[in-house]
Amino acid sequence: MILVTGISGGLGSLIFHGLSGEEGLDVVGGTRSGDGVAARRIDFDDPASLAEGFRGVDVLVFVSAGYAEDDVVLARHGAVVDAAEAAGVRHVVYTSLAGSGSLMTIALPHRWTEARLADASFDVTILRNGLYAELPAGLAAAAAASAAETGVFAAAFGAGRVSVVARRDLADVAVRVAAEIQRDLAEGRRGRHAGRTYELEGVETIGGQDLADALGDALGRRVDYHPMSLSAARAALTGLGLEPYQVAHTISLFSNAGAGLLQARDTDLTALLPTAPRPVRDVVVEAVPVSSPSVAGRA
Repeated sequence: MILVTGISGGLGSLIFHGLSGEEGLDVVGGTRSGDGVAARRIDFDDPASLAEGFRGVDVLVFVSAGYAEDDVVLARHGAVVDAAEAAGVRHVVYTSLAGSGSLMTIALPHRWTEARLADASFDVTILRNGLYAELPAGLAAAAAASAAETGVFAAAFGAGRVSVVARRDLADVAVRVAAEIQRDLAEGRRGRHAGRTYELEGVETIGGQDLADALGDALGRRVDYHPMSLSAARAALTGLGLEPYQVAHTISLFSNAGAGLLQARDTDLTALLPTAPRPVRDVVVEAVPVSSPSVAGRA
């Protein structure tokens, strides 16, 4: 049996639905609010739920649990590893962070979890996911109304570029890896991906002007990129009602991008994907809400 955690989230849901469509696999999903029928209750903040939730699981697709301060994430991930060992899980596939992001603030819980998994009693495969193309796409979408009016997209990428990958591509890789592991185990073989760490960096890079150009395509007008300072970006983010750690992580992304540290050198993505990676520009253009009245009226 394969269990996918976090199926109410963007990546987890894609992995779960992809595996559910694979012939001959027994796949269940886990979520914080699981009812035990449509999905098992897997609440990382309630370790007691994990013992029952992992019962009978051979392959655990462990989708990382961010969206919290580091101490909370470490406690969650440690509880998952402990419960998986106690339940007799045979192989864990963990969705980590790509090597190009190792200096970002979001990296610490991932690297800690990789080390904790390396000491566990089960086999492990690490999927070091590149930054989602949906992240800069979301920034562009949030700026669409302003860009439609002013012709300017302002952000703190500096002159840097970022390697990004569509979330669906990362899900497709996870589906392939987990399915192959389960089929190997069912045939009495150790999973072929055991002990492997895959760098799933994007094959395309994107910068501020690329986002502005994609906005222009979606809006039907010219849009220019104007770099802003990190201080200005921090002030703007602070005014949006975000949690402090969310502001810190976003500024870290901008800072690393501006320093030229988020461009990938190597990737296993193309070797593991069944098709060519999805074009990043398409992801950005699709994210811009041109159908909304605030934007469509100006486009």
